[in-house]
Parts: sequence; C-alpha cells; structure tokens
Amino acid sequence: MNMDHTGEHERLGRMRVLDARPVNLDGFSVPDPELGLIAMSSPFDPEPSLVIESGRIVDLDGKARNDFDVIDEFIANRGIDLSVAEEAMSTPDQQLARMVVDINVPRAEVVRLIGGTTPAKLARVVALLNAAELQVAMGKMRARRTPSNQAHVTNQLDDPVLLAADAASAVAHGFRELETTTVVLSDAPSNAVSLLIGSQVGVAGAMAQCSIEEALELRLGLRGLTSYAETVSVYGTEQVFTDGDDTPYSKAILTSAYASRGLKMRISSGGGSEVLMGAAERCSILYLESRCVSLARALGSQGVQNGGLDGVGVVASVPEGMKELIAENLMVMMRDMELCAGNDNLISESDIRRTAHTLPTLLGGADFYFGGFGSTPRYDNCFAISNFNSDDMDDYLVLQRDWGVDGGLRTVTPEHLARVRRRAASAVQAVYRDLGLADYDDAWVDAVVVANGSRDLPVGDPKKVAEAAQAIEARQLHVFDIIAALHRTGFVPEAETIMALTRKRLSGDQLQTAAIFDENLDVLSKITDPNDYTGPATGYALTTERRREIDDIRQARTTGQWTADQDDHRDHITLDVIGEAHAGTDPREVCIGLSPAFASTVWVSLCGLPVGEVLRQISAGLEEEGCVARYVRMRSTIDVGMIGLTAARLSGSGIGIGLQAKGTALIHRRDLAPLANLELFSVAPLLTAQRYRELGKNAARHAKGMVPVPILSGGTEESISARYHARVVALVALERAASEPGKAPQTVKVRVQ
Repeated sequence: MNMDHTGEHERLGRMRVLDARPVNLDGFSVPDPELGLIAMSSPFDPEPSLVIESGRIVDLDGKARNDFDVIDEFIANRGIDLSVAEEAMSTPDQQLARMVVDINVPRAEVVRLIGGTTPAKLARVVALLNAAELQVAMGKMRARRTPSNQAHVTNQLDDPVLLAADAASAVAHGFRELETTTVVLSDAPSNAVSLLIGSQVGVAGAMAQCSIEEALELRLGLRGLTSYAETVSVYGTEQVFTDGDDTPYSKAILTSAYASRGLKMRISSGGGSEVLMGAAERCSILYLESRCVSLARALGSQGVQNGGLDGVGVVASVPEGMKELIAENLMVMMRDMELCAGNDNLISESDIRRTAHTLPTLLGGADFYFGGFGSTPRYDNCFAISNFNSDDMDDYLVLQRDWGVDGGLRTVTPEHLARVRRRAASAVQAVYRDLGLADYDDAWVDAVVVANGSRDLPVGDPKKVAEAAQAIEARQLHVFDIIAALHRTGFVPEAETIMALTRKRLSGDQLQTAAIFDENLDVLSKITDPNDYTGPATGYALTTERRREIDDIRQARTTGQWTADQDDHRDHITLDVIGEAHAGTDPREVCIGLSPAFASTVWVSLCGLPVGEVLRQISAGLEEEGCVARYVRMRSTIDVGMIGLTAARLSGSGIGIGLQAKGTALIHRRDLAPLANLELFSVAPLLTAQRYRELGKNAARHAKGMVPVPILSGGTEESISARYHARVVALVALERAASEPGKAPQTVKVRVQ
C-alpha cells in the first residue's frame, strides 16, 4: 500500500500545542565562547595562578603585572589575602569544593581559604558543584542566619501617595528592605520621601533606597531620606567599565562615601552584562562574575546583588545558565559578603522556568531572596518585571508553607492591608500639605487605598509630582524636616520610628555584613546573628510562632469550614428506613447503594448538586429505560466499590449503583471483583445532572443485557485533585464518622422535598 505522508510533520497537533507554550517566547542560544555565550567554563578562561614576590602579586591567573588591566590591578592590590594565598591556591579544586558542602568543615574555614583564591580559582571550585550541592552550600555559607527579603516599590506615575501605600503594604508582608526608582529622574526626591514615610507605617525598621543616578542617590542618602544603596555596579571586563565612564577606583570612593555617612551599601553585578555589551573577552559568564565578586570584596563592600539582574535573559539562554546564576550567589557567600540573590528580573515567560529559577535559592537560603520582589503589579515595576510580582504573592506564600522554609514573608488580612495603606497614604498627604509640596485630596487617598496599581487611579496632574520633587531639592529638605512635619500633622508613631532609625545610623551597626533591622530596630547581621549551620538540626530554624505565621495562609480552611455549606441544604431529602435489605427478584430492579453519610451529614456533592437532586437524576435515568430503583443505605463501608458491589448483589437484575454522598459513583455487577466495575465516575466535581441521568440509563441498559455506550467525560485541563482534595478529606471524615462497621444494609424510602 502506497501512502503519501508528505508534510505530515507540519500538521502534528502535538507540536502545534508545544509551539504555543510560553517557554517558546524565551530566547535560547547555542553556546558561543567567542561571544562569551557560555555559562560555566570557556576554553578561553584563564588557568588559575598566583605568583607573589616580596609581598606583592606579580602574576594573577596567567597574566603578568605589566599586563594587568584595571580590574586585575585592583584585585591584586586589595582583594586577595596574601597570608593564606599560597595554601589556598595549592589546595586542589575538588578538595575546596568538598569543603564547601562538608558539614564537618566550619564556614569560617572555607571563608579563610577562599580569601586567598584568585577569580579563576574560585570559578573553577564552584563549577564542580552540582545543583543539589549548590543548595547545600548556600545553606552553610550565607552570612546571616535569619533570611530576609527585599521589595521593589514603584509606579508608572511616580505618585507619592501610591508609593507610600504600597511601601506600607510591603512591610506588612514582611519585606525588610524597600527599593524604589523613578519614571522621571527629577522625581527622585519625592519618591524617596514617600518611601521613607510609607516604609515605617505599621511595622518599624525597614530600610529604603531610591535607585537612580549615583550622585543624586548619594545626596539623598546624606540628607537622611534613604538608608541604603545597591546600584553601585561593577563589571568583569575593563571595556565595560570604560564604556560606563567608571573604574574600580571610582566605585571604591563611592563605597567609602556611603559608609562614612552610615548608609549601608552593596555592589550590583550579575552575569551577562559583559555579553550584552559585546565585551566578554571570550570568557565564561561564571569567570567574569567571579572577577566582579572578587572586586566587590576588594572594594570593601559589605554585600553583592547578583544572580539574575539585567543580563539574566542572556545567562538563561545558554546551557547550565540557571546553575550559573546560583553559582554566582554562592561565590558572594564564599567571599564572606551579604548576598542579595537577584530574582529582580523576569527570567522567562514560562511560569515553570521562573519558579524553577527561584526555588533553589528559597531552599538553599539567602540573606535576601530577592534583589527586588515586585510588590506592585508588573506594569508598575519601573525596574523591569521581577521574577515574582504582587500577583504572585499567594504563590510565594504557599511555597514557603509547602517546603517549611522562611522566605521572609507572611500573609496579611485584607482588613490590615486596608488599614496600613490608608495610614501611609494619609501620612504622605499630610506631610506634603504641611511642607507646601502638593495637595492630594481625600478622594485621591481613597482611590489609592483600594487601588491595585496606578492604572486604577483617576487621571491626575502630571506636573504635581515634578513640582513637589523640585521643591524638595530646591529647599534641600532632609529627614528632620519630614520628622517634624509628621509630628505636626499627628503621625507621631511614624515620626518617632524614623527618628529612631536616624539615630541608629550614628552607631554604624547597620554597616555590618548582611545587616538588617528587625521590627524592634535591633540589628541582625553576620556579627549579631551569624549563620551557624553545621548540618541537620542546626542553623536557622523556624520558631513555633513563625511556623504558625507561615502556615496561616488566607486560603487554608479547617474541616468545619470545608463542610460548612452542607447545612445550607439540610433536610431537603429524607431517608426512611423500611428494614434490613434483602436480595430482590425483580429483573428490572437496580439497587442504588447509598453511603453512610448520604443525607445524614453530607447534603451537597462536590459538583454542587444537592444529593437529593443527584438521586433524582439517577432514578429518572433508570425509569426512562424501563427499570425501577431500590434504595439501600450501606452502613458498614464507605468504599464506593463495595457499596456498588453490595448493591448489585442485592439487586434483582444483578446490577447495582454505588453512590457516595460527595458524588463519586459507579455501576457494578454482582459477579465482578470488588475493584472491577462496569463504569466508574470518579471525578465527582465534573459531574452534572445530565451525567447522573445518563449513569442511570446505562445502569438500566446493563440490567437489560444491553451493551451501552460508555459515558466519556472528555477530560479536563483543570487541576481537579489540587482544587478538591482538601474538601474531599473533610467529606470523607464525615462519611467515616457516620459508618457503623458490621451493620447490615437497610432498604430506605426516599422523600425529596
């Protein structure tokens, strides 16, 4: 037989469906070392080496001092501990890698040795770890024991009232650092003020930053309007530094300037930037990021934000890219700095991929899980869409609960959220009026409180924010002006909290590695809260209170709540006992076996039909085919198979129907094994009145010796088990409580109201 299948592959339905999946919107690159499009190891990466003469590094990773670029020079002069360098560089890569994951080797010992390694050596070591080992290493190597999280708080209008409300929402959810930026650069002073106010409403101690042009950002910090910075960027090749008109020396000066005024600061890097700039020098993404992390250590930065920033799409496009991003994070920990673990840029259009990127960090642990969880809607995130955003909040809270890990966040009731949003919005309204910056009326505050984002607000005056920002800058308003205005307008708790935070800056404790303020304004850091993980049952552990907080998601229901709707249909059907059930003789009879809780404690099936209606439809189907129903209450079992088989054995026709109160049903025959049946309707939530009627018809046809057409549901794309299983457990518990082991079946008369 000659069949022409030409072009068949172009019509394959399976491929058509796959092509439409979101993952195919992502870009995927063939590795190309010439362009730096290679994740973990390029053939052009330098061999690790270190030569020291007279206390001075003269060769670094195969390059002589005369050939050093500015990055090599800075790392050689300031970034390597020469007292341990010879020992570290002579330790085999595999041995160092094993030390990182060995719970018997203290974190401090790993940090000591890594301090003497070159960038190429460090990259070689972490490249040896597989994905699971990277997670174990993160659990051991992070600086601070207590994990935390950072939020992006921005909007497309730079609206200060909305910024404050969203900041208050973020701290209510548990974020301890808040980062904003601007749509228009000149709006920055206004954004900084509104974030400062909103971040201290309801929960004290969150630090805030305004990520903008570095000089303006520093000036805002010096005036006390912000408390930390992280957008001091470094790069892995000299050319990218040059293109940005920067050097490691200018970054070092900026780092010192922040620290000298009590402003916490960390470096930002992240793999892929050099590739995007066309200046990767044929090196792997991991090696170039190792240079960045080594440089951050040399600069004296207390931390690094990396592992999925602006270049994350580049890294994710190549094989092992996801692994490289986690390896970046680990290198920061191994260099003994705070890790802010990226996740601030959407890595993929695929929900599966973006969650897969975040989960290892969540399980391994980090000082900050996100360098910006988008706490606002995607469209309002002025940095770019984060890997998780406000519409993902419930998913993230459930992930914490699923794995029993502290992701830094908590569930907030709608009532509390509305309360803090109004307080923050009203505080900014009052301060802006008091200082003569802008006048936002009560209707605007009302709109902000209930808004999901800027698209929910009415059309406003686009000049209002610009004029307020100009006034703040022209008058050089500082933190004490804001505190005084809050006091004058009745927002005393917020004023006192901001004053307390300002005093704390004088002590400098927030400059310790991995420092955050807790809700009592105490500093948690590598010094005061060191990570003491040394294996199972050590390190950070959830307190009973924190575990309860993580478990208490708003969707969780008690058994009583899952079954509360049963009482809404109580007594719409009555089962009158006639007597103990005996085998029938009528060949037209089909017994319907009812579960113990049917019309006793369970009155509504999973599909929403009252049980009386379910029974009416099945009975009608039997009658339409000329059969009659007999109703039998099963008391000793809740198993639908045994209920159906028992009904079949009692039935005059030898055909029985098993029916659980929750709606699961089947057709059985007296000579079949208990687990065998003629037709099974197991997905009760999808059943309808018509399906139950058809079930009755088919049971009658079996009773008449016919071969009926099976009832096919057609399947579903819905997550039925995930959606209904918790409810099923509650209903089954009612069934089990109603059962009476050893008690014989009873024939009952049905009366439907």
